[in-house]
Amino acid sequence: MPADNIILVGFMATGKSHVGRIIARLTGRRAADIDEEIVRRARKPIHRIFSEDGEAVFRAMERHATFSLCDGGNKVISAGGGAFAQELTRQVLLESGTVFCLTALPETIHHRITRGSPNAAVRPMLGDGDPLVRIRELLDERADAYDHAHYAVPTDDQTPEQVADAILEIYESHVQNPRPSPAQSPGGSQ
Repeated sequence: MPADNIILVGFMATGKSHVGRIIARLTGRRAADIDEEIVRRARKPIHRIFSEDGEAVFRAMERHATFSLCDGGNKVISAGGGAFAQELTRQVLLESGTVFCLTALPETIHHRITRGSPNAAVRPMLGDGDPLVRIRELLDERADAYDHAHYAVPTDDQTPEQVADAILEIYESHVQNPRPSPAQSPGGSQ
């Protein structure tokens, strides 16, 4: 049985950090954000880690921050967009709590990242080309990893509060109070 952490994974701009803070506030849990922990430890923003040190250094920092934040329970942990695609990081997250993958359509993600402006700053993993094309490529590359999450929660056309409510409804009904299997229910076979 995993620890009682609520863990949010999924692609960039699906709302993990914002929703995580809402869930933490509603449940009295501690909010922990892996990307924020990396920035705190590195003392520089993520785009500079990528440009100055490279993705491999960033992923090592991400792994260490994940191991540290997943130690103990009663947290809401928000992971970066690519964290769950890394096998060791994914295993630690899966063993540390119930994992919810926040999903959105590529067009929704693109709009959230650019806020509808073609001149908006682009995130490190999107590179210099067409961000929407790269979003689609990364979503395809990460699909198998994201399928390992315990639950998927769509965020398109949802406010962060609605997403938080949906996650808490699932958590309270299926994780905290799971339905007994036929073998466990009264009158079920032994």
